[in-house]
Amino acid sequence: MHAYRSHTCAELNKSNVGETVRLSGWVHRVRDHGGLLFIDLRDHYGITQVMADPDSPVFAEIEKVRSEWCIRIDGNVMARDDSLVNPKIPTGEIEVFIRDIEVLGKSEELPLMVFGEQEYPEETRLRYRYLDLRREKMQNNMLLRSNMIQSIRKRMWDKGFNEYQTPIITASSPEGARDFLVPSRLHPGKFYALPQAPQQFKQLMMVSGFDKYFQIAPCFRDEDPRADRSPTDFYQLDMEMSFVTQQDVFDTIAPVIAGVFEEFGKGRKVDAAQDWPQISYKDAALWYGSDKPDLRNPIKMQVVSDHFRGSGFAIFANLLENEGTEIRAIPAPTGGSRKFCDRMNKFAQGEGLPGMGYIFWRDGADGMEAAGPLAKNIGPERTEAIRQQLGLGVGDAAFFLGGKPKSFEAVAGRARNVIGEELGLIDKDRFAFAWIVDFPIYEKDEESGKIDFEHNPFSMPQGGMDALNGDSLDVRGNQYDLACNGYELVSGAIRNHRPEIMFKAFEIAGYGKEEVEKRFGGMVNAFQYGAPPHGGCAAGIDRMVMLLADEANIREVIMFPMNQRAEDLMMSAPSEPMNDQLMELGLRVIPQDK
Repeated sequence: MHAYRSHTCAELNKSNVGETVRLSGWVHRVRDHGGLLFIDLRDHYGITQVMADPDSPVFAEIEKVRSEWCIRIDGNVMARDDSLVNPKIPTGEIEVFIRDIEVLGKSEELPLMVFGEQEYPEETRLRYRYLDLRREKMQNNMLLRSNMIQSIRKRMWDKGFNEYQTPIITASSPEGARDFLVPSRLHPGKFYALPQAPQQFKQLMMVSGFDKYFQIAPCFRDEDPRADRSPTDFYQLDMEMSFVTQQDVFDTIAPVIAGVFEEFGKGRKVDAAQDWPQISYKDAALWYGSDKPDLRNPIKMQVVSDHFRGSGFAIFANLLENEGTEIRAIPAPTGGSRKFCDRMNKFAQGEGLPGMGYIFWRDGADGMEAAGPLAKNIGPERTEAIRQQLGLGVGDAAFFLGGKPKSFEAVAGRARNVIGEELGLIDKDRFAFAWIVDFPIYEKDEESGKIDFEHNPFSMPQGGMDALNGDSLDVRGNQYDLACNGYELVSGAIRNHRPEIMFKAFEIAGYGKEEVEKRFGGMVNAFQYGAPPHGGCAAGIDRMVMLLADEANIREVIMFPMNQRAEDLMMSAPSEPMNDQLMELGLRVIPQDK
């Protein structure tokens, strides 16, 4: 017999009754039933109930074991009485009578329990992550992640892609976040960087003629943490293709993403890939207040400025006299009560606004009537025109925000989400996808008047060089994101592979040719030698698993994550370097004032 096990803790069933077996695992829990000891023995695969009575030759040893001891047992497989069968586990028809036991590893008193669903502070869970990971939910999350990556790889290979690895130690190249720098021992005073993404290398592969590339790529960014973002490193499905249009990229990656969500979505509805809408960045901001809209929420915001021009509601009427301002309405089907409207008004105040205007419609003595301060100020004719534009009726409401769109769009988007959630309008059993397209390349700083990049500077401008010779604020890039349930899952672009267009694009933002060559010399030089048109995207692995596992925090699907302060509490990182290390690298740490 094998030194540790003849079976896993998920394999035994009624067909094994009478056999002598060997199992190894962890003591999940111990139950004492008046002289009968029952142990749920757990390994990665499942749980088997093992038991002993005073007739067992090792009963005295079994009495000593405690939760999370690692043990090996030998015993006989017995059938459970019909009344004691546990249909919830594969081994629920049998139990093993213990004949021999070996303690493989004792456990100290546990800082957190593995059995049950007790809640513990995240600091405790991360400090003792190896214990936290023993819990069933965490085991399932990590298994989901592994299986999902395996599925992605197969789907990409089936589409004719080959997987290639790109360097982890490379040159610093600003791509929207801070680099992690790595000092060079052989070149004192110089630094490598960990790649924020394989962006430049995958484009260079296209120049090299490899046509279709993908990689499950680690990326490193020194970012501020959020619930849906790791502050240090993450993984993405990275892909690039030559001789493709934007639609070609969509047609390639959409079935892969949809297939993965269908495979691991536990029966939840997945919008068909061919039906994913393509929404312009401008319309997404207007309708949803976000470039990653949650389309499970049917609420669509609208511009209602004309109904307030010259109206009796002076705040909005005066606001609209300023250039670039507008009033937007957030429809709230079934939200037509003063109590709900007051609650949303309080939400707006919590977001730093003085409040949020509203109108709601109810049954009155003479039929439907509009209520609320706004309705009284603008009168029945304007109120009715708003109701008809928004398609609302009795029992519905609408909320209003005004100003320059960039000043209130984000709050409006959050309000839309809260309204949809509180009114039960969101279809929780659905994965709703949308392509966001036509991103503006440039933006203008209102104070300085300076033009700078608003989005990816390496995407090919729609219209090429001709577009760059017009109004820079009208230039749109061949850039796209894929949103799902309010999260950005994929980001990509058709790349700017023409050096003369690239130099012009950076010149508009105030970057001279010499600076571009200094920052991105490797890629710019390569484009001088017959670069093909190419494009691609990257899909966030961690975020996809988070959605599929129905988790709200990305740390729940990462094996060993950092905390919100970018610290590894288990391994005590970051740590202070030793003096010998600093001397070898020619570095000195300057103490910071606390």
